[in-house]
Amino acid sequence: MKGIILAGGNATRLRPLTWVTNKHLLPIYNKPMIYYPLESMQKAGIEDVLIITGPPHVGAFMNLLKNGSDFGLKLTYEIQQEAGGIAQGIALGESFAEKDKTLVILGDNIFNFNLKPVADEFKKQDKGARVFGTQIPGDAKHYGVIEIDSKGKVVSIEEKPDHPKSNIAQTGIYMYDQRVFDFIKKLKPSARGELEVTDLNNRYVSEGTMECVMLDWWVDSGTSFDELLRANNTIAEKIKNGELS
Repeated sequence: MKGIILAGGNATRLRPLTWVTNKHLLPIYNKPMIYYPLESMQKAGIEDVLIITGPPHVGAFMNLLKNGSDFGLKLTYEIQQEAGGIAQGIALGESFAEKDKTLVILGDNIFNFNLKPVADEFKKQDKGARVFGTQIPGDAKHYGVIEIDSKGKVVSIEEKPDHPKSNIAQTGIYMYDQRVFDFIKKLKPSARGELEVTDLNNRYVSEGTMECVMLDWWVDSGTSFDELLRANNTIAEKIKNGELS
């Protein structure tokens, strides 16, 4: 199983912080943001990880992370020339994956869920995908909303619906079988001109092979100054309480 971390984008909502650096290099308390998905990959038992980022900052990632040996990983780098959506970014990992299953994490997702038991189980199944969700207090209409049945199988995923069918938000953590790249090739750009990850995930939903795993906590730290601050405060509190190191 291979790992893909998406760390591109322009992060216009975090300017001026991101005028001169990539948002995934910003600090989350005592570590650069990119460390968190890398550590999650390592804990999940992934050995080969592809980092996808934009042209201006690939050198900064290589200077910081080098070959990945500090994390017990082998790192490869790929350039996403321009933002074309999460699914378009995943597609850049086709030759890297070499027909293996993939664990995909968006580089600004902060969480402490142990992915290894799920990854080990997923490796054994013939086909399908996993999406990771979290309960959102109040209205979830600003997220991709996951509807599940009693067994955890995904019934629907709707992107920012006016009337959410649940309060389960789709996070930026996914596991895919080897067919994911063929599915992406069949996607059409959305109204904003991007290949959407929700459309990709719904390919698996439609065939009944998408399952949802719930996280206890999660912060999408790259979406706003408030979320960046919340990520810093959350990690600081958990370290001081001995929940993280």
